[in-house]
Amino acid sequence: MFIFSRFDHPYCISVSYNVFACRIPVLRETFFKPLLHLPALSHNADAKTRVQIQESVRGKDVFVIQTVSKDVNTTIMEMLIMVYACRTSCARSITGVLPYFPYSKQCKMRKRGSIVSKLIASMMCKAGLTHLITMDLHQKEIQGFFNIPVDNLRASPFLLQYIQEEIPDYRNAVIVAKSPSSAKRAQSFAERLRLGLAVIHGEAQDAESDQVDGRHSPPTVKTTGAIHPSMEIPLLIPKEKPPITVVGDVGGRIAIIVDDIIDDVDSFVAAAETLKERGAYKIFIMATHGILSSDAPRFIEESAIDEVVVTNTIPHELQKLQCPKIKTVDISMILSEAIRRIHNGESMSYLFRNIGVDD
Repeated sequence: MFIFSRFDHPYCISVSYNVFACRIPVLRETFFKPLLHLPALSHNADAKTRVQIQESVRGKDVFVIQTVSKDVNTTIMEMLIMVYACRTSCARSITGVLPYFPYSKQCKMRKRGSIVSKLIASMMCKAGLTHLITMDLHQKEIQGFFNIPVDNLRASPFLLQYIQEEIPDYRNAVIVAKSPSSAKRAQSFAERLRLGLAVIHGEAQDAESDQVDGRHSPPTVKTTGAIHPSMEIPLLIPKEKPPITVVGDVGGRIAIIVDDIIDDVDSFVAAAETLKERGAYKIFIMATHGILSSDAPRFIEESAIDEVVVTNTIPHELQKLQCPKIKTVDISMILSEAIRRIHNGESMSYLFRNIGVDD
C-alpha cells in the first residue's frame, strides 16, 4: 500500500501515520517515515503542473490524499495528474482521499451556468480514480455524479462530542438552523442532544446559494415581437426577501448554529446579531468545512460570535492565528480507519454507526 499526498502537512501525515500506528503501537516508529510519499511535483514558468512518482506502484493499492489549498483549481489539477500518473504506472487501485470536495456548492443548475460538481466527478473518474473517500458532501446527491464507489463519511459524531465535552452548560442550549435549507441537519443534532430547535428565516442569500434553475430572464425586444400570443409564458414575480426572523425561543440560552460549510461569514455574523437581539447569551457555530476565505477571521473576531468550531478537512492554521475564536476538531482518525478498512477489504458500516439520516 502506498499513500501519496501533495502536502507534507501535519494533517496528511497524521492520516497516514494512524493507518498503522493507531492499532499497532509497537510499529509506530517503523512505519511512520516511509508511509507518506511525496511525489516530485513542480510548476513550470507558465504554471503548468508536472508530477513524477518516485517509487514503483505496479500492482499496489494507492491512496492519494489531497487537501484544498488557497488555489482550489491548482489543487484539483494536481490531484488529477497524480491519479493519472499512478494509473499509467499500473497501480492496482487508486483511492482518492478528498476530505472537502471542491465546487460542491455548484451541484445544481443556476440560470445559464453549469453543474461543476458533475464535471469534477467526471474528470476524476476519467483520470483513473477507482474509489473516493470524502466527508460531508454539500448535497448527498453528488455521490450519484460518480460511476465509482464513494464513501461519504460524516463529521457529526466529532462535533457532537465537542458540544458535550467542551460546552459545560450545553443542556441550556438550542440548536439553530441558519436557513430553512439547513433545518434537517440542525434537527438531527437537536434530536441526538435532546435540545430545542430554532430556525432563522429570511436571511440574505450567499453568492453561491442553493437556489435551483432560475433561467427566467425576459427575452429581448426583438424576440418578444416574434412570439405568438398563444405561446406567451407568464412572467414570474421576483421574490422579496422577508426580514430576518427567528422561529423558536433562544432567550437566555446558548445558540449553536449548525451548518456544513463556513466560507464567507457575512450570513453567520448577521445570524449571530439577530440571535443576540433575541436574548441568546452565547453563540457557537459548528461546521465540518472551515474555508474561512477573505476577511472571515477579522469579521468573526469583531462579531457577536463566541466560538467557531470546524474540523481540519481544510488547513486553516493562518486563520486561527488571526482569530482565537476559531477552534479545530481533528477527524484524521476516521479517514485513517477508512483507508485501513478499504485496503483490507473490511466493511465500512462501523464508520456510519452513529450517523443520522439527515447528517
